[in-house]
Amino acid sequence: MSNFDLTGKTAFVTGASRGLGKGFALALARAGADVVITSRRADAPLEETRSEIESLGRRAWLLPLDVREQDSIEEATARAWEMTGKIDILMNNAGCNVRKPALDVTWDDWNLVLETNLRGLFFVAQSHARRMTARGYGRIINMGSVTCVAGYAGLAPYGASRGGVKQLTMSLAHDWGPHGITVNCLAPGWFRTEQNKVMYEDQGWVDYLRERIPLDRPGSPGDLDGTLVWLASDASAYVTGQTILVDGGISVGPVRALPGK
Repeated sequence: MSNFDLTGKTAFVTGASRGLGKGFALALARAGADVVITSRRADAPLEETRSEIESLGRRAWLLPLDVREQDSIEEATARAWEMTGKIDILMNNAGCNVRKPALDVTWDDWNLVLETNLRGLFFVAQSHARRMTARGYGRIINMGSVTCVAGYAGLAPYGASRGGVKQLTMSLAHDWGPHGITVNCLAPGWFRTEQNKVMYEDQGWVDYLRERIPLDRPGSPGDLDGTLVWLASDASAYVTGQTILVDGGISVGPVRALPGK
């Protein structure tokens, strides 16, 4: 059996009703995992994700989870472990963004983004880690972003939250490594999703972006599958505390022709 094979593993994915979260749930299922999928509302999009997982021959469980509410986190975690018997993999994906010039960011904007992307992510991880430590095994993958390592105008709260995730990942890796749990951060670059699709309908914006990406295109959800499965599997057993950028190279700096070329 390949050490990338997730057969017999159970994953828990937050924010799985659409976008990258749905893609993560399906990628884990294709690799062999059964999957608990969550979102704030257990509605039709989440049901659709469950149907697609089941069509792959994997089991899927659906739970409501609001990561801004501690009671919701504890209830969803407890129910997931009761239903499945174990959670081997946590894909800590749920997040949000408020895109505004820094001078226009409100107190409530800041709280919404930080409470979702950083505070919520920590307490979901903590809730599962309490149970994973008893088993001596776990793979926790936190959702980051290229904004973990680079700054962009209009993304002050978001960048702060993702930078916090990078640092938090290192701290948790140190805390929980002795208990057999790895903690890593998956950091996408610029990917088209339902949340930001309007930006990609502007060809000028797409051209501007491509000029800055060495691989000459924005990311597609499938570009994250291989790295996700690697971090979730025993193939990455000696990797922890790391932020893995999957960004087409944009984080290396602007793409510029050499003089004379």
